[in-house]
Amino acid sequence: MIEQVTTDRFIQDLERVAQVRSEISMCLSKLAETINKAELAGDSSSGKLSLERDVEDITVASKNLRQGVFRLLVLGDMKRGKSTFLNALIGENLLPSDVNPCTAVLTVLRYGPEKKVTIHFNDGKSPQQLDFQNFKYKYTIDPTEAKKLEQEKKQAFPDVDYAVVEYPLTLLEKGIEIVDSPGLNDTEARNELSLGYVNNCHAILFVMRASQPCTLGERRYLENYIKGRGLTVFFLVNAWDQVRESLIDPDDVEELKGSEKRLRQVFNANLAEYCTIEGQNIYDERVFELSSIQALRRRLKNPQANLEGTGFPKFMDSLNTFLTRERAIAELRQVRTLARLACNHTREAVARRIPLLDQDVNELKKRIDSVEPEFNKLTGIRDEFQKEIINTRDTQARTISESFRSYVLNLGNTFETDFLRYQPELNLFDFLSSGKREAFNTALQKAFEQYITDKSAAWTLTAEKDINAAFRELSRSAAQYGASYNQVTDQITEKLTGQNVKVNTTTTEDDNSPGWAKWAMGLLSLSNGNLAGFALAGAGFDWKNILLNYFTVIGVGGIITAVTGIFLGPIGFALLGLGVGFLQADQARKELVKTAKKELVKHLPQVAHEQSQVVYNAVKECFDSYEREVGKRINDDIGSRTSELDNLVKQKETREINRESEFKRLKDLQENVIAQLQKIEAAYSNLLVFYS
Repeated sequence: MIEQVTTDRFIQDLERVAQVRSEISMCLSKLAETINKAELAGDSSSGKLSLERDVEDITVASKNLRQGVFRLLVLGDMKRGKSTFLNALIGENLLPSDVNPCTAVLTVLRYGPEKKVTIHFNDGKSPQQLDFQNFKYKYTIDPTEAKKLEQEKKQAFPDVDYAVVEYPLTLLEKGIEIVDSPGLNDTEARNELSLGYVNNCHAILFVMRASQPCTLGERRYLENYIKGRGLTVFFLVNAWDQVRESLIDPDDVEELKGSEKRLRQVFNANLAEYCTIEGQNIYDERVFELSSIQALRRRLKNPQANLEGTGFPKFMDSLNTFLTRERAIAELRQVRTLARLACNHTREAVARRIPLLDQDVNELKKRIDSVEPEFNKLTGIRDEFQKEIINTRDTQARTISESFRSYVLNLGNTFETDFLRYQPELNLFDFLSSGKREAFNTALQKAFEQYITDKSAAWTLTAEKDINAAFRELSRSAAQYGASYNQVTDQITEKLTGQNVKVNTTTTEDDNSPGWAKWAMGLLSLSNGNLAGFALAGAGFDWKNILLNYFTVIGVGGIITAVTGIFLGPIGFALLGLGVGFLQADQARKELVKTAKKELVKHLPQVAHEQSQVVYNAVKECFDSYEREVGKRINDDIGSRTSELDNLVKQKETREINRESEFKRLKDLQENVIAQLQKIEAAYSNLLVFYS
């Protein structure tokens, strides 16, 4: 029963993480409530401490933590057994295994107390609820219809955004959400649809098939959309049991071993580069040989069935380790940093306020006037950092758009060599037959789409690496500016209070940066709700989704539209011009490539010019978004410090402050926020100890 123990442990670990998330979320809510109540009480005492930003950030973080799930994206080509795998994973025959991937209806599987399906539309129409039978009937099309739609470049359900399947399953209830994507290698547009969800998932489950090891389409997809992007991918080699069934003698042990060994060598040769982290080979923790149909059959008969020999126990154990011991802890570490920050801000504000309670209003005003030069220094630091961001933006936008322009213009230089791998099977007699010419043109157009997509993907990966490097440099600058900022704020405090106010903290050195610098350094990102984005971005916001929204416009859409429809005609004339008597495959193939290159080169300058501006705007928007948020957060910090002083002056001018009661109120606030932080620290530490 080792296998069942593995499954039970996965559920128990998910439950433990969910409990810790809930506990910390509640502590964050209480922390926000405590600070908020103290701010309201400040209106009738010495004034607010201006901690609005902290309340806002921890409130959002609490909500995101409470609603947090582990999102898994399932990818795979047609006929790989994705639905069978998912049904085996959840233990019920829930998803129809005959749904054709060409429907392109992306399905999100999540927990719900009742079984239901909700269709979400992209045309403003209200969501529609269906039962499972109607969902299967209405949103399933047969392969013949799907092929016709593909040839006509039409979507099966153009008004549908995605479907949500809710089901009362234990795995889903404990915090797993599964995104089932359309099949790969269908159309390039649908591949890009799947890519849009990659950055927003914790892990990718890439389903393959033992009988079709690492097809060209799968290798293309991995190379274009997965390679070099820092994603966590679990490769699931489905139908491993069929290796035995494919043998002439299924009982021949030596033949089976040899066949399995050869298969493993193929998969290892193609997948090893995707299973390396910082030089460490983790192939055995990422590639799994599964028999989904066997696992499903057993679980349908008995949900607690022994899954020995199906590969599921080992896979679920590895997935469990990744989600609950790695990603959950990384997520909660950010929350702890956020809580520490709010606690420190509160304690520092209290430590600044108490010495000022005894000062008369005139003396206080003098001291406030005396720190004006220091506040000017703070705005100077802000301006300098924003200037650096803008300079980086302009340099990157210009360099990367020029890189794109050069890349596009040079496509013609290597086209003849590059396009060889994409050419469709060339039967010129089919082309000459008017009844088959359309199919030939369709195959040629798809080959060209694949060529352009691969070329675009190769370039975008280079661009992403350049942008990532730029943000890493800005992160280092943020740390330096943050250190200078802290020195000035310490000077302000000392001038105001006459004391060197230092709050004793248990935080690490890098936690001493101001909050805005932490955000700019990528130490805080949960407050904007995208953990997966943080892991990839290297900064505290998800610039990759900004880039994706632009680059999907560039890729297939921009270049293919500009070129494909125009050059098919000239290619056809070139082939017809060869004459029936001289039709030979090699000669025809050379003529096709020669004409395709001629037509491509003719239109590349226009494409390069038009699309390089799109690239420029995309890169610019990434840095502009970063600069806007940095500026807002620094302004909030400076504003809170000035309003904190203004609030105190206003109160002193209008009322007599009871020092003793105010001292007690502020000390109570400090003790309460420390108490909530200690609970968060304890919950986090206990989880670390449990998994150590």
